[in-house]
Amino acid sequence: MFHIYILQLNNNQIYTGFTENLQRRIAEHKNGKSKFTSQRLPVKLIHYETYLNKKDAMRREKYLKTTEGKRFLKQQLKELFLEKGIG
Repeated sequence: MFHIYILQLNNNQIYTGFTENLQRRIAEHKNGKSKFTSQRLPVKLIHYETYLNKKDAMRREKYLKTTEGKRFLKQQLKELFLEKGIG
C-alpha cells in the first residue's frame, strides 16, 4: 500500500508527503528525523489517503503540492482549517 499524508506543523503550515509505511513515517516526523519538519515540531497528522498503485499515489501527491491542489485540499478540509486557523 502507498500513502499520501498531510501534516499540520506547529506554525500551522501544511506538509504533504508520500510513503509506503505510514506509521513509520509519521513517527519519523514526530521524532524530528525529517529535515523539513524537524524545525516545526510538534506535527499532527490531519489527513491521509491510501492507494494500491504507487504511480497513483505519487501523482496525487504531486497534484496536492500544486496551487490548484492546495486550493482543493483547503476546500476538502475547510472545517478543520477554519477550526485550527490554517491558511
